[in-house]
Amino acid sequence: MAEKDYLVRGTAWNGTLRVFAVKTTVLVEELRNRHNTLPTTTAALGRTATAGAMMGAMLKGKEKLTIQVKGDGPAGQIVVDANASGEVRGYVDNPQVQLPSNALGKLDVAGVVGRSGYIHIIKDLGLKEPYRGSVPIVSGELAEDFTYYFATSEQTPSVVGLSVLVDEYGNVMNAGGFIVQVLPGITEEDITRLEQAIGSLPPISALFEQGETPESLLRLVVGDDLQLMDELSIVFECQCSKERVERTLISMGESELKLLIDEDGQAEVVCHFCNESYVFDTPQLEMLLDQAKPKPIQ
Repeated sequence: MAEKDYLVRGTAWNGTLRVFAVKTTVLVEELRNRHNTLPTTTAALGRTATAGAMMGAMLKGKEKLTIQVKGDGPAGQIVVDANASGEVRGYVDNPQVQLPSNALGKLDVAGVVGRSGYIHIIKDLGLKEPYRGSVPIVSGELAEDFTYYFATSEQTPSVVGLSVLVDEYGNVMNAGGFIVQVLPGITEEDITRLEQAIGSLPPISALFEQGETPESLLRLVVGDDLQLMDELSIVFECQCSKERVERTLISMGESELKLLIDEDGQAEVVCHFCNESYVFDTPQLEMLLDQAKPKPIQ
C-alpha cells in the first residue's frame, strides 16, 4: 500500500492541551521533485510546509493561510499556502542552496534560512481584511520560530517539533512534526511534566524511522490520556490552471499583449508553487488580445 500523509488532532490532560501531529513525507518529496531542491533547502521548505499543514488544520471551512519565512540566509524567501482541507503547496526562492552539516552533524537549516529576518502569517478568514501576524526569526531552525510565533502573536504557549530526513541522494525518507498547545487551567506540575516529556523525546525523524505514527508520536509526548478527535489527509494541491493564467495575461492589457506577440511571438508562465509551465503561442495570444480590447458600449 502506498504511503499517505495524514494529520491527527485531539486534546489531552482533561482538555488542558490541544495536540496535532502529522506525517508529511509524500508532500515534502513532492515539493523536492517539483522544485529540485538540494537537501538543506528541502529540509527548510519541508519543515515550513509541515508547520503549514498543522496550522491549516487549525482553520475552519474555506479559511486558508500563507506563511512567509523571510530570513537573511541564501535560500531567500520560503512561502507555503495551506488550508483547512489539508491542501498544501510551497516554494523557496533559491532551491539549489546547499550548506555543509552543522556542528551537530545535521542539515544546517538555520544556515540556509538565516538567523535574522521575519516570519509573516497571513490568514484569510473570510473577513474583509486578512489577519496578519509577524514575529522576528529567533533561531532559523524553524520549530523554535513557530513556537515563538504562537506564544507572541497568538498568545498560545506551544511547543512545535518539525523534522525532515533525507538520504544520501537527497530523497525524502520521512517528514513530519507535532504541535502541543497549552490551554487555560493547566497546572504548574503538568507544565513541568510536559517539558520533561518533550525534553526526553528522541528526534522525530528517528521515531518515524522506527515505525512510529502521528498517533503514537503524540502518546509519547502526552501519555495515554489522549482523546483523538479526527484525522485529515494532507496532500500537495496547487490552485493554478490555464484559465487563471489566461485571466492574468488578459489583465495585463492590450499594449503589453501586443508587445509579447511582436517581440517574442509566445508567452511562457511558470507557477511559483508547482513549477507547472503554461505556454501560449501567437494565435492563442491573439485570442487573448481580442478579449483584452475594450468593448464598445452598447
